[in-house]
Amino acid sequence: TYHMIATGESKGAFDLFYKVRDRYESYMDEEALMPWLFLRSVDEGGFKFKQNQAYNHNTGTVLADGKAFTVPRYIQDMLSAFYYSRTLDFSQAKLNDVFTVNCFVDNEIWDMKMKFLGREVLKSDVGRINCLKFCPVVQKGRVFKKEEDLTVWISDDANHIPIRAQGEILVGSVKMDLTSYTGLVAELNRCK
Repeated sequence: TYHMIATGESKGAFDLFYKVRDRYESYMDEEALMPWLFLRSVDEGGFKFKQNQAYNHNTGTVLADGKAFTVPRYIQDMLSAFYYSRTLDFSQAKLNDVFTVNCFVDNEIWDMKMKFLGREVLKSDVGRINCLKFCPVVQKGRVFKKEEDLTVWISDDANHIPIRAQGEILVGSVKMDLTSYTGLVAELNRCK
C-alpha cells in the first residue's frame, strides 16, 4: 500500500490563541488506488476527536468507529481522494467543468467536487510551472466559511503534483507551497 500522511498545525502567534494539531493517514492500494484504512486525529482550538475507518471493497462496506456502513465499491477516504484525483484525465477539461470523486467523510457518502478554473503559469519555489487550477468544494463550518474557499494548482503534466493551495478559513487564511520534489514519473512542465 501507499501510506499517506497529511498534517496541519498552527504556527507563531496564531498558535497561542487557536492551536491546531491535525493528522490524517491513509493506506491506499498501490494498484487499485483505493483505501484500506483511514485514520484521523483532529485537535482544533480545543475541539478534539479521532476517527478510524477500515474499508472492505469486496463487500462494499466501511467499518467506522465500531459501526458498519454500506458504501459504493472503491469509494475514497478524504485523503486518498486527493491522490486518486491526480490520476484523472484533465487533458480535455474546459472552464467550469466539474470533476467528482465519491468519498466517505464523517460517516457519510460525500461527493468531492472540483471545479476546473483554467490553466495558469504559477511562480513557485520550484520555478515557473504550467498549472491546472481547481476549486475543490470543501466542507464549510469548522475550517472554511464557504464551500469554495480553497484553490489548488497542480502541475499540467503527467505528474499532477500539487504546486500550491490557498484558501480563506474562519480565522484568517492559509497558503501551502511545494518546496521540493523527487521521483516524478515525468519531467515537470516548467514555463519557458
